[in-house]
Order: sequence, then structure tokens, then C-alpha cells
Amino acid sequence: METITIRQKEGWAEVTLNRPDAMNAFNYQMLTELGQAAESLRINPDVRVVVIKGSGEKAFSVGADLKERKTLTEQQVKRNINKIGEVFSAIEAMPQPVIAAMNGYAFGGGMELALACDFRVAEKDTLMGLTETSLAIIPGAGGTQRLPRIVGEAKALELILTAKRFTAEEGAGYGLITKAVEKGELDSEVSALLNAMLANGPIALQQAKYAIKTGMKADLQTGLQIERKAYEITIPTEDRVEALIAFSEKRKPVFKGK
Repeated sequence: METITIRQKEGWAEVTLNRPDAMNAFNYQMLTELGQAAESLRINPDVRVVVIKGSGEKAFSVGADLKERKTLTEQQVKRNINKIGEVFSAIEAMPQPVIAAMNGYAFGGGMELALACDFRVAEKDTLMGLTETSLAIIPGAGGTQRLPRIVGEAKALELILTAKRFTAEEGAGYGLITKAVEKGELDSEVSALLNAMLANGPIALQQAKYAIKTGMKADLQTGLQIERKAYEITIPTEDRVEALIAFSEKRKPVFKGK
């Protein structure tokens, strides 16, 4: 891949948006390759957690590549919008927990990518926002739908209709940013978060995520049924038995994702 890099590590994978000269803006090629990355990691049993970050020190992603956008026909713009929505939905639907390590500006589609992730970690002064209305368009990659589900309708209306740029520290106050950290502490905070999850049962992580994500789209009673079915999937696993044995032997369990 030319615009995306994937580094698989012990139990997790790091996906890097690799267009630093364009502040990691999304052109069609990057969207295609990001979709391919999501698909390959989704089915990889050795990847229990996924981290997405931007290359360079300036930007996570500033959204759509406006230089490319100016050269596109209306039909091609629609193609890109469909593609970005499809790819971000695929990332949201990944069974593994996904962390957005927001190492710089996150505007427009870059912010929408972060919204599709399960966790968002950024340095306190990092600027971000869904600023599309200032360009006479609207967030078109899930922003109008995912943001209000995270921060509430009134706050989402304020942020989108004013095209407000805000810091990660402010975003943490909205409940949007999982953790806003001091400068230079992003990598260590992301490591702490992913290692805390890697210590737990891989199948349990996936089923808990599935139960929460799916249950939140349903009424309570349906959600409770979804939870029960997800729990039942963990019962016959080797990892559950290992956890019980490890507890009785007063040691840390060694999970295999089986």
C-alpha cells in the first residue's frame, strides 16, 4: 500500500495514514487502501486491538483532499462520499476494539474517522472539529449521526452548525475524547489503554463490544437478549476455563483467543 502502513505487533496492529505532506487528507486511493486494511485486520485472529494514527507530527487527518476534490466531477464526488462512508462503517463494525491516536489536527473526515473508532486519545491542545458547514457542505461520513450519539443532540448541533474548532481537552469535557493527555504522553497513554485490554480475554472483548454497539441500537429488552447471546458465546471457550484455573492458582491467565 502507498497511502497506508500496517505494523502488526504482539497482539495488536497499528494502522498509519501515510500522506504527511497532505496532512493525511483522504484521497480515493487512501480510502480504498484503508478499507483493505480494515478487512485484512478484521479477520486476523492474532490482532486483538487496532490503533489508527496519522504519520508526521501535524495531523491525524484533515479530512477530504480538497485539492483532489476540485478536480472531480459531481459523480466522482458522490463516489468518494459513498466510499468514505462505507470504509468508516467497516472500521466501526470491526470486532476488535479500535483506538484513534489523534496525533494532530482532526477536521472533517478525519474527525469522522475518529468517531467511527471506539476510543479517542489526543494531546490536550490538539485542534479538531466537524467544520464542513464552513465549506457549504455537511459532514458526510457519519458525523451527523455518530456525534449526537456520543455527545447528545444539542451539543452536536452546536458543534456542527457553528463549524466550531475545539481542543481535545474541550472534547473530553463533551464526552467525545476518551482521554486528553499532556504533550508527549500520547503514545504512553495509548499503550496503557491497549495493554489493559490485551490483558483480557480476546473473545470476551469482541463479544462485549458487539453487545454494547448492537444493544445501543435497540430497546432495553432486546439489548438484554443480545447481551445474553453474546455471553453464551464465551461459555464454551478455552479462555474462560483458563481464567478459572488461573484464579484458583493465583496467577495471571494466559489467553489464546479460543
